[in-house]
Amino acid sequence: MSRVLSTEQAKAAIGQVQSIITGGFTDQISALDAQGRVLSEPNVWDGPLAAEFRGSTWPETKAALDKAKEELEQLRGQLQKISQDIFSAGGGA
Repeated sequence: MSRVLSTEQAKAAIGQVQSIITGGFTDQISALDAQGRVLSEPNVWDGPLAAEFRGSTWPETKAALDKAKEELEQLRGQLQKISQDIFSAGGGA
């Protein structure tokens, strides 16, 4: 038989991870995206380095941020399911 253990400390840590993802971190990613879009506008910022930012730096960074946001949402969902399953099975829900 495999061991199943979920303490109150685990439950609290899961809640904190979920709060960071939903409340702060994904909001910060969205804020970065908004500012990146502003800086990608040639009427706002232009020149050789701005063109490089617009053409390669920002699109690559935005793709990485989008991927991170998606993976964090997946993690949040997995933690929620695992938490519910463990606490339901152990009577700690």
